[in-house]
Amino acid sequence: MSEPSKPRKESFSSELTTVIKSNMRQYTMIAALFTIWLIFYILTYVKFGSNVFLLPRNISNLFMQMVTIATMTSAMVLVMVAGNIDLSVGSVCGTLGAFAAWLMSRQGFHPVFAIIITLALGFVVGCWHGYWIAFQKVPAFIVTLASMWAFRGFTLMITKGVTIGEFTEGFKQIGQGYLPSFGTIPKLGGGGTLDLSTLILVALAAIIYVVADLRIRKNRIQNGFTVLRQSLETTKIIIILAAILGVGMVLASYRGIPYAILLLALVAGIFIVVTTRTPFGRHVYAIGGNVEAARLSGVNVRSTLMRICMLMGIMSATGALVFTSRLNAATTAAGNGFELEVIASCIIGGTSPSGGIGTVFGAIIGALVMTSLDNGMSLMDWPIMIQYIVKGFILLLAVWIDIANRKK
Repeated sequence: MSEPSKPRKESFSSELTTVIKSNMRQYTMIAALFTIWLIFYILTYVKFGSNVFLLPRNISNLFMQMVTIATMTSAMVLVMVAGNIDLSVGSVCGTLGAFAAWLMSRQGFHPVFAIIITLALGFVVGCWHGYWIAFQKVPAFIVTLASMWAFRGFTLMITKGVTIGEFTEGFKQIGQGYLPSFGTIPKLGGGGTLDLSTLILVALAAIIYVVADLRIRKNRIQNGFTVLRQSLETTKIIIILAAILGVGMVLASYRGIPYAILLLALVAGIFIVVTTRTPFGRHVYAIGGNVEAARLSGVNVRSTLMRICMLMGIMSATGALVFTSRLNAATTAAGNGFELEVIASCIIGGTSPSGGIGTVFGAIIGALVMTSLDNGMSLMDWPIMIQYIVKGFILLLAVWIDIANRKK
């Protein structure tokens, strides 16, 4: 592949240093994730005498636990990048999950119709928030705080204080099911088998990533933009391929790819494209950077904020469906605290509380960090008060890192 038209003056080491510094947020976050995994691997090994935390079964369950938070996190990135916040996502998630359960268990609705109605209600909730935030100029903090209280009341009204549960197998597949297997192949060296359908999908994902990355590089070269030298580009591709294949091997060692993970991959892919490849995404970042400058540049701020709220409402409904399906029940406490998990995931993933900065990929890694903490501390049977303290300090550390980076 041809190199950029302009010869590089930097040496390999200086260019590598520049790349690391410019992506310090992402690398710090990924390093933190691996550090958490290593710590819980050691702690669980000492406690149980064997590898518990990094077992394929636990990693698969960890990914499935992450989906609810990560789904809502994908939309919360847009909310926070635009300089706002949504405190109601947990309560909205709980209410919509309870409503879907009520439709199916108490009213006999087919799961497909219940899903459509629930997503439509999420859209309506987003429109409600957008009306007050975008057109009435009520601060998002106040609007969503009011909704947080209101939807907790709606959840109690729907459930009447009792658990609603037992859904059809089709609905439970959303949060509990795995992709059908085409068969298995033995692991190299023996010691188990690997799910063939998972390996095929992982291979396809790896090929798609390489092709997309090379096309982006080619387009940047043709348009005169600076790109990484070929050796660094190759190193980056190898590292990301290793991560994709590593996750795939872990999932293939257990039961394969959960449907919930496929749903999250679809949602994340859509939001990554929206934020990086569309005028709407550029408008969101412009509003977060300087709302007055964005308005003077021709950005329709009210329309953009309204669409952000709509997307947040739909993703809250999606998270509600996944969570209700995984638990096979809707409870009065469902969704409580999710807003803190979602916001913390965004901040840990590099989204600035001040707006203007943040990525969907980073926020999903942040959700994985939060879920890893929950999973590891639960395996260690730490008291709930210790778990809250640890997560609080992690969030404080993430905000401090954000402030320190801004000063630099």
